[in-house]
Amino acid sequence: MSASPVLLRRLGIAAVCLVSLALCCGLAWWQWERFSSASGTFQNLGYVLQWPLFGLFPAFMFWRIRKLRRQAAEADTREPVAETTVPDVPAPRQRRAPAPPPPEDDELAAYNQYLRELNARDK
Repeated sequence: MSASPVLLRRLGIAAVCLVSLALCCGLAWWQWERFSSASGTFQNLGYVLQWPLFGLFPAFMFWRIRKLRRQAAEADTREPVAETTVPDVPAPRQRRAPAPPPPEDDELAAYNQYLRELNARDK
């Protein structure tokens, strides 16, 4: 009797989660040893607190993906909501043409002319 592919996949994911947790707890222990040594810093202590969280992250993601898939499956199986008619729905507004840009003032026009001359010189 062979195991189903879904079961094998779940066992594989669980194994990856456990290996990740074990590895990260080992790294947290290593950082604790570094913190306890004479040259240890509070940065090492910060890593002691972070590594177990990194190790739990794959398990959290597996749980979260399963939860989202269940919610999507439940949403697909629910009966569609009966549409209600709304008698007085206003018509959508017509879009107005954009306002013309404001006229250039003399100083801006002189600056733009200067830039055009510099561009012409470079060519």
